[in-house]
Amino acid sequence: MDWFWWMLIVFWTGGFAWLADTVRTALRNRHERKLELAEAAAQDRLAVEAARKPPEPVCGCTHHLAKHDKNGRCHERVEVPTAWDEHKKPLRYEPGQCNCQQYVGPQPLSQVFAEDLTDRI
Repeated sequence: MDWFWWMLIVFWTGGFAWLADTVRTALRNRHERKLELAEAAAQDRLAVEAARKPPEPVCGCTHHLAKHDKNGRCHERVEVPTAWDEHKKPLRYEPGQCNCQQYVGPQPLSQVFAEDLTDRI
């Protein structure tokens, strides 16, 4: 019965508050770790999905291959700066044509594979 009085004295002097605070902190840390693990799993899932996508045929001008003709000329409309301030920052823009000349992205399959070399008669 002697230990009962000692425990009662410890809890009266703040032992219970210390115990409750320790448990609360441990639960909060556990919750934060679980949230971090869930976020990491979501990022991994997004990375795997992105890795499964085929490469987009994008030119150096960031426009899709569908915007280029067979000669490589881009037909996309862009905003071209027409006036600048004293710090060389553009003030006004006008619509204009993209000036890129050549497609530099991944080659589509139709241009990678060669035709058959044998005659089938």
